[in-house]
Amino acid sequence: MKKLTKLFNSRLVLVSVMILVQLAVIIYWVLDAGRYFLYYEVFCTVLSFICVLVILNRRTNPGYKIAWIIPILTLPVLGWLMYFMFGGNKTSRRTRKKMMQIKRRTEEALPPRPDVLAELNQLDEGAARQAQYIQDYGAGPPGRRTDTQFLPSGEAMLTRMLEDLSTAKHFIFMEYFIIQEGEMWNAILDILLKKVREGVDVRLIYDDVGCINTLPYEYDRTLQAAGIQCCPFNPYIPVVSARLNNRDHRKICVIDGNVGYTGGINLADEYINAYARFGHWKDAAVRLHGEAVWNLTVMFLSLWDYIRGIREDYASYRPGLHAPLPQDNDGFVQPYCDSPLDSEPVGQRVYLNMVHRARRYIYICTPYLIPDNEMIAALCLAAQSGVDVRIMTPHIPDKKYAFAVTQANYSELADSGVAIYEYTPGFVHAKVMVVDDEYATVGTINLDYRSLYLHYECGVWMYRSRAVLQARDDFLETLESCTRVTAEDCRNWPLMKRLTGAVMKIFAPLM
Repeated sequence: MKKLTKLFNSRLVLVSVMILVQLAVIIYWVLDAGRYFLYYEVFCTVLSFICVLVILNRRTNPGYKIAWIIPILTLPVLGWLMYFMFGGNKTSRRTRKKMMQIKRRTEEALPPRPDVLAELNQLDEGAARQAQYIQDYGAGPPGRRTDTQFLPSGEAMLTRMLEDLSTAKHFIFMEYFIIQEGEMWNAILDILLKKVREGVDVRLIYDDVGCINTLPYEYDRTLQAAGIQCCPFNPYIPVVSARLNNRDHRKICVIDGNVGYTGGINLADEYINAYARFGHWKDAAVRLHGEAVWNLTVMFLSLWDYIRGIREDYASYRPGLHAPLPQDNDGFVQPYCDSPLDSEPVGQRVYLNMVHRARRYIYICTPYLIPDNEMIAALCLAAQSGVDVRIMTPHIPDKKYAFAVTQANYSELADSGVAIYEYTPGFVHAKVMVVDDEYATVGTINLDYRSLYLHYECGVWMYRSRAVLQARDDFLETLESCTRVTAEDCRNWPLMKRLTGAVMKIFAPLM
């Protein structure tokens, strides 16, 4: 009873109820308007037709279009009304202008690296073309003189991160989707507060929806009072807006400009298995030390300036200013970001590029296997062409509806020769792809529509770096704790399970 009382008194429920009330009023007003217009039904039909034309001509994923067209045609009034309110990535002219200014500043801070691309092209033209794409569309030129370390669990990342945070002398930038008070965050916070007292510039961005049930209301003010500069991203307010779709799903930590972290690991206790929420939690991150950290620094600062409405000198946070950079080259390292406010799905294109380049194998870890048609076709074609394609997903899900769609995608992939494995001990949250012992990407981007098209995301693409082989070895080791799901297994599932998955696949882009 106490849990229910706490839930109904939470900000998430209160704000959601206020939004639903607004929606109900708008829907009632639109439906009631039919009494006053002679040709109301004709008007609604014409408007639905126009809405469908608009959707069909938008530069977006076909699955996303179909998921909206179905409710618009079956529920002419409610369908187009919901689409106009929540469909796509609508932003105001003021927001677009502000974001374009930030984009220009980012491009100025991260100019192209033709020297690195030329060096890469001498080794592998295909890799150079992918690096060129990421540089041009993912706000991230390739870097050299950067050491990489793959961290196969939240426990491993926390240990390494605490060591690095303790050495900070000048600044610490952190940006996370979820932060929760507990063992993991408290250990980090103790160091951050100590560093603030030492005069270190400490800044934190957290997503307001991601933390709505894990942090107290106005937690940013608590941290501000302690000396930590803090901004919640896109606050969850009781106003109907499509902007509620766009969340900051990134995980970034930058220390003195020379050390950076990203990956799937948020700052909450289940990520270090301090308690078992969905069985054993399997995750991954990558640690960078060197010049490529600059990409992560600029990602953070550009969003910080956007939220705060300020303009600061990025150059004072460059790598190498406070400590020497590594002299050796650990392959090619390229952190990149993906924004929902443009029409370029960078995360999806990076994954597709890697799949198309594969000649021997593709290993994928993902918590949600809800890819679009292009990705499914690419994976099936790779497997049918003799590439060893293996995908690892959870056995114990965190979201049952997402797991239903994930399993609904098994059959088509398995029929084409893709090997599907479920992590028997619990939940896989890692977002990792490794190809041919040469390429790897580690980041925050799930194989689902929200991550690929609606969220702010980031990742690190690597070519012939130590972390590539470390990620491969971790995948193969983890595979020993997995159970393979075959095409025959999928055909033997109960009819209701298969039917539920088939129906939910239609609306997967809206989940």
